[in-house]
Amino acid sequence: MLPPGLSEALLDSWDYFLHLAVILVPLFIGASFLVGLAQEYLPPEKVERKLRGHDEGTGNVAAAGLGAVTPFCSCSTVPVLAGLLQAGAPLGLAFSFLLASPLVNEIAVLLLIGLFGIEVTVYYVVLTFSAAVVGGIVIGRLGLTDHVKDVRIVEETETTVAADGGTADCCASSGAATNRSHSQHIETAAREAWSFFVDTLPYLILGMTIGALIHGAVPVDVLHTVLGSENPLAVPLAAVAGAPVYISLSGMLPIAASLSEQGIAIGTVLAFVIGGAGVSIPNLILLNKLFKRRLLVVYAGTVVTIGIVVGVVFNTLVI
Repeated sequence: MLPPGLSEALLDSWDYFLHLAVILVPLFIGASFLVGLAQEYLPPEKVERKLRGHDEGTGNVAAAGLGAVTPFCSCSTVPVLAGLLQAGAPLGLAFSFLLASPLVNEIAVLLLIGLFGIEVTVYYVVLTFSAAVVGGIVIGRLGLTDHVKDVRIVEETETTVAADGGTADCCASSGAATNRSHSQHIETAAREAWSFFVDTLPYLILGMTIGALIHGAVPVDVLHTVLGSENPLAVPLAAVAGAPVYISLSGMLPIAASLSEQGIAIGTVLAFVIGGAGVSIPNLILLNKLFKRRLLVVYAGTVVTIGIVVGVVFNTLVI
């Protein structure tokens, strides 16, 4: 027999797990389909062609926009970046694409709507998109082009680390064929969506499990001591802590929802998500192939700064 307190905590965790599953699984399947459509109609090579001719300013907006609607896996994001930089595209434009890709995408938007509502999601998208544009412009003016490694990526492996932290065969397809009908594109997107969902489901389940345990078993006073408003360093701490505990974006958001349910301020929760999504260990490993150490540190510092800024704005001005 389990102790009464532990038994109640586990039952509460199980109820919250089911609650998250009912909300997130349908949304994630829908988001996976949108990802499939994006990859059908905007393959990486097409994105690269669209961005090569742009300059600072409008180019950063275009780059962030394409990064937001094309959540490629890292095996596609890194070659796109390499192609842009090798073709002479400004470093800042490439950074706007890189910053927007993990933070503003179909998966993040749909799951955020399901967990936190439309108002929070709209503010989140506006803030992170603006940060990607501004961050790219600032980095472009720092004169760090010499810190890009001279790497030419010719072949892509079949199984890679996905942009949201999981593994997926996202680079196995040869891209969208121009002579196929819309119905064929949709059918392919549906197959890719199911494959993406199956590949990512373990990370989603792990995230929901951790979130459920936080909700049911972790004392509220412990969470508030570390991440509560009483701690003036809660937002920076959350932004930094997200990276080492990052599972995937699909797994991170259930944990974020649980923290919010436990009374942690929404800005602190979003700082946790942004820090994890942008500075995940898999992302840093892959970007290390393209960036020298100083530029890699600049990238990580920019993501953490975005997380802190978004967190503070939410906690003080928005929610």
